[in-house]
Amino acid sequence: MNTIKIVLISLFCTLLHAQMSGQAFKLEELARFNQLNMAAFKTEIKTHQYTFYDKTESPIFILFEYDSPGYIYKIGKFEYTEDKTQDNIEFQFKDKKEHDAYIKKMLASGYKETEKGKIMTGEIYVDYFKNKAQIRMVYPKTSRDNYTILVFK
Repeated sequence: MNTIKIVLISLFCTLLHAQMSGQAFKLEELARFNQLNMAAFKTEIKTHQYTFYDKTESPIFILFEYDSPGYIYKIGKFEYTEDKTQDNIEFQFKDKKEHDAYIKKMLASGYKETEKGKIMTGEIYVDYFKNKAQIRMVYPKTSRDNYTILVFK
């Protein structure tokens, strides 16, 4: 009986910690977020207990960013005014193990590495394509920076 109580308490604590420390998203979820309009995205992301972080507007795009509980993850949705093919979801995280898991999942699901380069701020990126779907992995400049996944429409 005590063993069952210990197992249940351990399970509860693990689930509570996972809920409080934030939530990472699967690639499929990120792609689905990109298909939502901004109002639907805001509603959906709040169901995951993410909180508003920042809004950026320019003549070219609008960006809404949200933090996870515990500030472990950050997600943003870009909507471009003219070229809708540039709309994307930007998901940021710090953990190298998570990065490796995302890469493994992309490759296993048929994405192929196609291009490498640097973005304007100097971070290195690698593009992956599967049919017309594009995912860009941006690597941190320093250990204090985040990994970033961009999922395009």
